[in-house]
Amino acid sequence: MPGFLLRRIALLIPSLIGITLLVFALLHLIPGDPVEALSGERGMAPERRAQLMLRFGLDQPLPAQYLRYVGHAVQGDLGNSIATGEPVLREFADRFPATLELSAAAMLFALLVGIPAGVLAALRRNTPMDYGVMGVSLAGYSMPIFWWGLLLILFFSVHLGWTPVSGRIAIEFDPPRVTGLMLVDAWLSGEAGAFRSALSHLVLPAIVLGTIPLAVLARMTRSAMLEVLGEDFIRAARARGLAPWRVVLRHALRNALIPVLTVVGLQIGALLGGAVLTENLFSWPGVGKWLVEAIHRRDYPVVQGGILLCAVLVIATTFVVDLLYGYVNPRIRHAR
Repeated sequence: MPGFLLRRIALLIPSLIGITLLVFALLHLIPGDPVEALSGERGMAPERRAQLMLRFGLDQPLPAQYLRYVGHAVQGDLGNSIATGEPVLREFADRFPATLELSAAAMLFALLVGIPAGVLAALRRNTPMDYGVMGVSLAGYSMPIFWWGLLLILFFSVHLGWTPVSGRIAIEFDPPRVTGLMLVDAWLSGEAGAFRSALSHLVLPAIVLGTIPLAVLARMTRSAMLEVLGEDFIRAARARGLAPWRVVLRHALRNALIPVLTVVGLQIGALLGGAVLTENLFSWPGVGKWLVEAIHRRDYPVVQGGILLCAVLVIATTFVVDLLYGYVNPRIRHAR
């Protein structure tokens, strides 16, 4: 196990270096610069522009800018936002709880619906239920997030009036910020109606963001279950007269969860990517909306630091999923 941990940690370093280099290069390929974005339509005097370029270090060659950025990042300094002057880490910490809450709700929705749907489809192979689950999964995976989100807004928010269109909570509520998670803070505030308002604002964005992971989990669970159900140890368990639910849950599903865990880890990255569209569509004040606004402003430190932090979270999640394999299947742990 220690050797496995060291190898996995060693692989993180080139991954992070590659991410910083890719983000830096792509960001500087975008026309314009932060100073031009700050100048607005009226422009800026050449002397003032030269001062700002010097202040932000944009007068240096690109390799020098990159090395300077990496050197500060290694020390935990991701710089300050060019637009607001606030540290990038502080701005990220202020907005990350909103993204975490939305992503957790979306993944919970995907797990609670996707895995049971995949199991039922596998147990009812080549039946209308199987075809229905796979057809809905394919449709859910194929639909663009922004189009699916607009459809749900038009139906549930505009036509039926069941859910709010945007935001995290109604304007008449202002629960104290304790955890940054609106559901938790609204519950702790004890204010009548605050928790219900926060929940109603969360439902629609979570469904939109969780649709693609749900579809992927349903199809992967079905495939893994079909493979496991054909194994000899499943036939032996049935021959011993074990209850069908015990064969499915304790023997088949547990072994089928190994590839499903891989998909769950990979979907964390998909959730962060999908959150960019979902948060902008629902005006959800999270990291995705923050990064899009920073791209429009050419706020280099925010874009570079925000994407780097998101990448670290995705890599860390994948690392944790690798460790969980050993607890789902002890044979993997012994092999290490």
